[in-house]
Amino acid sequence: MKNRIESKEWQRLVRHQSTMATQHMRDWFRQDTGRTARFSLQANEISLDYSRNRITEETISLLCDLAYAFDLPKKIQALFTGEQVNFTENRPALHTALRHPQGSELASIASLITQSQSKLRDCVEKIHTQKWLGVSGKPIEHVVNIGIGGSHLGPMMTTHALKDFAQGHLQIHYISSIDDSQINEVLQKIAPETTLFIVSSKSFSTLETLTNARTIAAWMKEKLGSDVLHQHFIAITAATEKALEFGIAREHIFPMWDWVGGRYSIWSAIGLPLMLLIGNQHFADFLQGAHEMDCHFRHQALEKNIPVLLALLSIWYMNFFDANVQAIVPYAYRLRYLIPYLQQADMESNGKQINSYGQKINYASGPVLFGGEGSVGQHAYHQLLHQGQHFIPVDFIMSMEAETNLRKEHQDILRASCLSQAQALMQGKTYEEAYQELLSANYSPQEAAKLASHQIISGNKPSNILFLQRITPKNLGALLAMYEHKIFVQSVIWDINPFDQWGVELGKQLLPNILRKKESV
Repeated sequence: MKNRIESKEWQRLVRHQSTMATQHMRDWFRQDTGRTARFSLQANEISLDYSRNRITEETISLLCDLAYAFDLPKKIQALFTGEQVNFTENRPALHTALRHPQGSELASIASLITQSQSKLRDCVEKIHTQKWLGVSGKPIEHVVNIGIGGSHLGPMMTTHALKDFAQGHLQIHYISSIDDSQINEVLQKIAPETTLFIVSSKSFSTLETLTNARTIAAWMKEKLGSDVLHQHFIAITAATEKALEFGIAREHIFPMWDWVGGRYSIWSAIGLPLMLLIGNQHFADFLQGAHEMDCHFRHQALEKNIPVLLALLSIWYMNFFDANVQAIVPYAYRLRYLIPYLQQADMESNGKQINSYGQKINYASGPVLFGGEGSVGQHAYHQLLHQGQHFIPVDFIMSMEAETNLRKEHQDILRASCLSQAQALMQGKTYEEAYQELLSANYSPQEAAKLASHQIISGNKPSNILFLQRITPKNLGALLAMYEHKIFVQSVIWDINPFDQWGVELGKQLLPNILRKKESV
């Protein structure tokens, strides 16, 4: 089917939206005390409350009809069974295989994955037991990850998210910017003789990463001598020969593969900084959580499938309510770097306009994602969510259990803040409610009438609340896999390829020529 919007399933949703647009969620909640329970789902330790959406059971049924019409169940199976779902580059996308307990159900790659994981575990064990020594005989105390894009955002986000599960003494640092201010800042925090550098680049030719790596290699040689690369540098790459030419020892090169995209690579050797921080067992739990979400996504019916429903709700608002912006709002300090991670995962995947037939699509795809830590954001951008003219659906994320019992009051306020924001977005405030509040606050009727119009909050703004029992390696793995699958489902409905990034590649192609011209001036 070349034109999605001409399908009968799409047109049924168009007609349905016209009837839903005039209804208000506050009325539904007033009339139906069981709404929250009816529109809630759970997958292991992640729960989804999607009751604060502009939906009825009919809406969900029509959205699932759309998904069935576009062969979503078949496309889900194709993702897991190694079909060439990356159809512009003629390759599969097998990041899900990296978290399979047996190293994948696909015999052709299972041994590659298990060998790589075994080598990674050995590396972590040597560093944690202080058997990996630098050139001066001292154990490793600092790890610096040098990468950009997926080679940076995933490790940085997860190491901050799971810092409470740190094992041992290691301090993890990141260099991603080509601005040398970041290099200088990191180098001031480390001692060269106790530092291990991880150069993460799939092609081992990314200009920013290689420039930073060469600068640091020169600094290390100046400090510790010409043999420093052997003990102080690791490479994670699909281009082994280039890493060898750089001077990195073969036994310290870990593989990447063409069938794993950068933004889906945290499950691979790219996750080594996280492994070093939390240890092998916790990293295994991280993979297990993702695998369990894979099983939920792959086998659960669409109507009860958390990633599928999140994707369909996003499509409902983007394509039928013209909501091209979506907010991700974690009420958790540990998840403060989740937003840039999901921005790459979603916008680099679905920021496309050409379908599988090579034709330009005539419907919206790829939402603009923004957001930030909720308790900070509600004193900043939440005003726009409540009273701005933009229609912005929100995903709230919160942890049910405190990370420590020492300050339970803080967690109680945090959770109440999240729930109150979701309630305010849904419920809003009418003119009459504002007017009566002002009278109760001893304003004159004239003053109250004047101010009440400024305090109107329309409400009827949709949100999901995702509850994590606690932020653990397993639950974080499940959360990230959930969003990966949400993004994939959207791509299926929109008939676009979520696994290429030609727009990113164009900038890379143009940069060297511009740089040469500048150097010749």
